[in-house]
Amino acid sequence: MEPSSKTKDTAPKPGDNSGVNGDALRSYIERIERLEEEKGVIADDIKEVKAEAKGSGYDGKTLSAILKLRKKDKAERDEEEALLHLYMFALGME
Repeated sequence: MEPSSKTKDTAPKPGDNSGVNGDALRSYIERIERLEEEKGVIADDIKEVKAEAKGSGYDGKTLSAILKLRKKDKAERDEEEALLHLYMFALGME
């Protein structure tokens, strides 16, 4: 059954770039790929530093908690701490 003339075929045809700049798109994709590669290298470096710290006697979970806290401002940390204490009190943990 052939599509009726009222139905639009929206799928792009081979060779039809529909206004897409292939060179620009390729450039973006390649830049993202390079950054993803660099991100992997950096993640490996971070793991190594954490392993070094752990080897020096520091607790890994505590280091991670400190890193997370340092990303927040004092007001946000204070609010979270107050809520934590409130919830712990409500549960009879304090």
